[in-house]
Amino acid sequence: MSNIEIGAIALGVSIVLIGFRLHIGLALGLSAIGGMMAIVGSRGTLGIVMSTPYEFSASWELSAIPMFVLMGNIAFYTGMTDSLFKAARLWLGRLPGGLAVATNFACAGFASASGSSLATTIAMGKIAIPEMRKYGYDPGLSGGVVAAAGTLGSLIPPSILLVLYGIFAEVSITKLFTAAVVPGLITAFVYGAMIIIRAKLNPALAPLPEERPTMAEKFRVLLDVWPLPLLVLAVLGSLYAGLATATEAGAVGAAMAMLIALIQRRLSFEALRRSLYESVMNSGALFFIAMGAVLMTRLMALSGLPYFLSDQLELYAVSPWSLLLITSLIYLVLGCVIDPIGMILLTLPVLIPMFKTAGFDLIWFGILVVKFVEVGLLTPPLGLNVYAVRTLAPDVPLSKLFRGVSWFILCEVIVIVFLCLVPQSTVWLR
Repeated sequence: MSNIEIGAIALGVSIVLIGFRLHIGLALGLSAIGGMMAIVGSRGTLGIVMSTPYEFSASWELSAIPMFVLMGNIAFYTGMTDSLFKAARLWLGRLPGGLAVATNFACAGFASASGSSLATTIAMGKIAIPEMRKYGYDPGLSGGVVAAAGTLGSLIPPSILLVLYGIFAEVSITKLFTAAVVPGLITAFVYGAMIIIRAKLNPALAPLPEERPTMAEKFRVLLDVWPLPLLVLAVLGSLYAGLATATEAGAVGAAMAMLIALIQRRLSFEALRRSLYESVMNSGALFFIAMGAVLMTRLMALSGLPYFLSDQLELYAVSPWSLLLITSLIYLVLGCVIDPIGMILLTLPVLIPMFKTAGFDLIWFGILVVKFVEVGLLTPPLGLNVYAVRTLAPDVPLSKLFRGVSWFILCEVIVIVFLCLVPQSTVWLR
């Protein structure tokens, strides 16, 4: 059996194990170890297993992840997000579907502080879903907008997925963050436009609230929103001004979140304890998956499978755009059964060498990968963000929630096509 066949079998076994609900880190790691033993023997495999996970987890760049996770948890547990939806509601509530539009942009605002799709979905869903239901919004629309807008946490910087992609693809995380700004804003505005059009055509989906806030009330609520813009400015400002690396910007964000909470007198011992506990648990789970993925990356390099596939693409004259279409279909299928971090870490060892050979800009490709993952967060049967919304609204059938997010999946397709046709949109700021 050739090394290429061993690599392909190991990759297939890992997907099967994940399908049987084995932990993703174990599925990737065990499959990789079995493949390496077949190629380099037990002694060589032992050396790789002893050194590679440590070398990866000790990487300086990876320390950005727990820092961004801690920043988001502090912002959530100290209540910095509570006024965000209220401000969006007062300013946008009189638009057709105004509360849903407000939820959409509030999610975009929170995403810039959390870096996590699930965190954004749960944090904003707790506030926005009861509010929209109170005003008679269609459950599919109210749940769908929270699930879909929550995916902005995967893209709008600081994004944990972009940090992982940057490390595996060996590209600048700062450039990835910069490239993600415009696509993230485009997605939020396309979502908002779709909601307004649907609500205008069918007012029963989103009845207009009777309240008419005064301009004084609108400006007064802005005084309560200052923590999040300041937090985002501290992180992205230090990053783009060249004062901090991505890792240091994460530390700046976590420190600034604690300082703001102290100024507001919201940093209780319990809030700090819960923030630290959640950050350690989330980061530990993520690192365990990443260690399995880095072992799979090493196996791919030993087997030569990615380079064999690249040669086959050249041999059969597969165009770069056909490769991109195939990639999108792969993510669409994987998104039905695998969570976003597992999805991205499973595919990168194979896809990055292929796209590098095809001559694609890896920064642009990174943004597309995250967009594909966003769609995976919404598609059945897994649709993690949809299930997160279901826990917040258990009386709403899953079928109605998936119908609700189908409109947002259509918006995602429109944005992805735009990014493919106008790749300059990702390089405009960098």
